[in-house]
Amino acid sequence: MSERLDGRLARLLAALMAFALLGAACGGSDDGDAAPADEETAAEESEGDAAEEEVAEAGDEAEGDVDTEIEEETGDRVSGGELAVGLEAELPGMRPWEDTCASACYNIFITIYDKLMESTETGQYEPWLLESIEPNEDFTQWVGTLRSGITFHNGVELTAQSLVDMFAIQQTGSQSQSQIAASNLATVDATGDLEVTYGLSQPNSAFPAYLSRAQLGMVFEPGAAADPDAFNAAPVGTGPFAFESRDLDNETIVVRNADYWGTDANGTQLPYLDKISFRPIPDEGTRLDATLSGTTQVAHTLRQNTIRDARTERDGGAEITLFEFQGSNVGGGMFNVLVPPFDDVRVRKALVHLTPQDQVIEALGGTGISLPGSQWFSPDSPWYSEAAAAAWPQFDFEAGKALLEEYVNDPERSDGKAVGEKIEYELSCPPDPTLIAAMQVGFEVATSTELVDINLTNYDQQTHINYALGAENGFVGSHGAHCWRFSDDNDPSVTINPAFAPPTAEIAEAAGIPDVVSPLNFANYFDGDVFQAAVGATRTDNFEERKALYEAINLKLAEDVPLWYSGYTATALITDASVQGLVSWELPSGTLGQGMPNAEGRWHQVWIG
Repeated sequence: MSERLDGRLARLLAALMAFALLGAACGGSDDGDAAPADEETAAEESEGDAAEEEVAEAGDEAEGDVDTEIEEETGDRVSGGELAVGLEAELPGMRPWEDTCASACYNIFITIYDKLMESTETGQYEPWLLESIEPNEDFTQWVGTLRSGITFHNGVELTAQSLVDMFAIQQTGSQSQSQIAASNLATVDATGDLEVTYGLSQPNSAFPAYLSRAQLGMVFEPGAAADPDAFNAAPVGTGPFAFESRDLDNETIVVRNADYWGTDANGTQLPYLDKISFRPIPDEGTRLDATLSGTTQVAHTLRQNTIRDARTERDGGAEITLFEFQGSNVGGGMFNVLVPPFDDVRVRKALVHLTPQDQVIEALGGTGISLPGSQWFSPDSPWYSEAAAAAWPQFDFEAGKALLEEYVNDPERSDGKAVGEKIEYELSCPPDPTLIAAMQVGFEVATSTELVDINLTNYDQQTHINYALGAENGFVGSHGAHCWRFSDDNDPSVTINPAFAPPTAEIAEAAGIPDVVSPLNFANYFDGDVFQAAVGATRTDNFEERKALYEAINLKLAEDVPLWYSGYTATALITDASVQGLVSWELPSGTLGQGMPNAEGRWHQVWIG
């Protein structure tokens, strides 16, 4: 795990690691074409072929791509009106550089903060607050030009200096620091009133993708952010809506920004809506019922069983619309590889073998909706690898039990227990009923081996995240096995890089990259080859070269199994039938946007029709 990187790579990465936090991931070479050296290798290849067949069958049983089609809407757009949106969770905070932001959070953030870049229907990145952005030849410098005439909600003008001052704050943020380092961002300079020059310590062909997410891309007023606590109570951005009020655990209200810079294709000023109320409603059934009864007009969900229930209500006559998205967001969990017994790959691989994905997906309510996961990317992603799908350990009770027996009977087992004693560990998830049911599936299979004792625990979502983050323990975390979701449909480097950088200073030092530590490596897994491949994927904009490196990453994950997969996570915004525009919004260029990936709505072009 802590093998030292060679001197050439260490020197190559020296500048890249100028900051204290970084994320990276990758993997070893694909030896799939090598001739079998012995009968054992031949048997492994045979098992791989069988696994590939199983993957194909599992995929055929699902309904396939559930994404709602992105398309232009030709009907009249109506200005005015209000929406109430039920979200799965409350926000940790309102500061993009400091507070953890997941799907529920993005729905609010994107109303208050414009992003510098945005993603198109085809997954490309185009300017949003920026008017243009261009790299130099080796991707170590990116020069952007801001749109003119834009002001923050407090009346302050947006200039290139605003981004420079914002960067000084981002360098201190618990969330943005890792993205700064993962993107290789070293300097931000105002080279004109509206021209900003981003200097990178090492090449990064995917840098615009980092400007499309909260940590680096969402623009906030740096003068107001000088007092982080006051800003958290009254955030200031340039977005289509301005913050009005927040009643913690009850409601956050945003209202129309009358001075917003954006217009639609007909020249009508955006946004259309006057007001949006975001209400955290943790219980899935209650949140759906609120929309069915008209208490809210939108229900946000990341749960397959809620999607299934909503489909049933719709097919039964309820006047609702399901805006669905599956994509590369994959559910499952992670092992903390720095704590026994998960510091031993035999235990991790055994528990993956003991995870019946079809039963877990059924418990989640996803049968016929969610495809079984095998890697960081979904089958409809351009980055998907058939080799990685075949390599992922499939359900095999006897193989899993044999690996557990080998560990339990090892006199040098890492947990310090006597030979023959059962393995003990904690398995934790948020308290959603479907997650608990899915967790119970794994519990019953694993404990039936009579080789493990599992302590099942549940924490609310924010406590769950903080427990994995381990801020009170040097960002290492004391968790054992933890439910989690991985990946998204952004450029792969955005999620892969922060997930697999050195998790501790000691590991970073041993790898020859001192002081490079990522608190976002929740599994605490590090591999030198993984790190090298992730870095290599940001050195080129050649798709085939990058895809080969990401395939190597997923093959290495299949070998070392620091995490496990259940199925790709279907998500949805379930709306009253009058809610329009969630999958028809456009960028300033007129290009269709990405819709609502991971149930993250773009509310600036939503109207009530």
